[in-house]
Amino acid sequence: MLGAVFERFVEKSPVSVMVRASLERVLGADRLDLWYERTAQKQYTRDLLFSSVYDMMNQVVFCVQPSVRAAYRDQPDDVGASLVSVYNKLKGLETHTSAELVRYRAREFAALIEHMGGERAPWLKGYRVKIVDGNCIEASEHRLKELREATGRALPGKSVVVYEPAQGLVTDVFPCEDGHAQERSLFGSVLKTIKRSDLWIADRNFCTRAFLTETDRRGGFFVIREHRGLPFEMLSPMRSCGRTSTGQVAQQRVCVVDEHGHPHVFRRLRIKLNQATRDGDTELYILTNLPGRVSTKRVAQLYQNRWKLETAFQHLEAYFHSEINTLGYPKAALFGFCLALVASPVKVGRLFSSTHE
Repeated sequence: MLGAVFERFVEKSPVSVMVRASLERVLGADRLDLWYERTAQKQYTRDLLFSSVYDMMNQVVFCVQPSVRAAYRDQPDDVGASLVSVYNKLKGLETHTSAELVRYRAREFAALIEHMGGERAPWLKGYRVKIVDGNCIEASEHRLKELREATGRALPGKSVVVYEPAQGLVTDVFPCEDGHAQERSLFGSVLKTIKRSDLWIADRNFCTRAFLTETDRRGGFFVIREHRGLPFEMLSPMRSCGRTSTGQVAQQRVCVVDEHGHPHVFRRLRIKLNQATRDGDTELYILTNLPGRVSTKRVAQLYQNRWKLETAFQHLEAYFHSEINTLGYPKAALFGFCLALVASPVKVGRLFSSTHE
């Protein structure tokens, strides 16, 4: 039906054709505009379609155009609105909409991946592994010269991002417009999404009493690096559990009491590293509520695998223009970052392809 040229593409590069077709199915203009009408809470469409704004921002994120202004000038007749209207739309884009766009793409692609049998082997059988990390878009001094000295200038925002290695997708994001806000202020929203048999892997910033005990209460699991400020009681001495490729492992039982006074017993692992971390640490302490049948070596390996997510954000900026320096509006900057997450499954997923078993 589509001719010999298309058939040649299918024969020579079937994966590229499938990815293109999937993207157009999920993120085509008509579907995006319909999705936006259902999703937006305050904004609404007059003359400027959401799909037009999405297309212009995509050109900037993919480095096709250096700025939103350049993308607009390249196709002013197709947009159907003034450049001022475009900037006003970006200025008012709700963070809720940006986050829901990432979730919408994840749901649609997850169904396609499952249908095609494309899920990777689980990191740990019987658990839905979720790697969570925070990201702060570059501060004001990295942005427009006019914005650097502006009184009361706003940082462009931060977010907490959830990646699921079995699907190779960023499945959730929790953005915040206030660049000065503590990352931990977003944890309440993350905790509401925890389900039974979820396994959350995170760095020490997520090691709070509330995050650990609430995850445990909800039937979820975690592998999280210990923060020095966490209050706990040691219930047993450290016991050696052998060696891994990165160092010697030992564990003990500890108790963390939640805000209601209920005790939660966890395992505390110590890894004496063969080589110091980039911060100079020679020992790592990891907390987990995984059952004893999951060995300490396996827990240590799970945490080691999550280190690559920190590099993923650097790759987003390298492969895509995920932090758009010419946008001073926090909502618009976060929208650009979320568009990079929408476009990122292949690049980010590749970082983890060698770590699953």
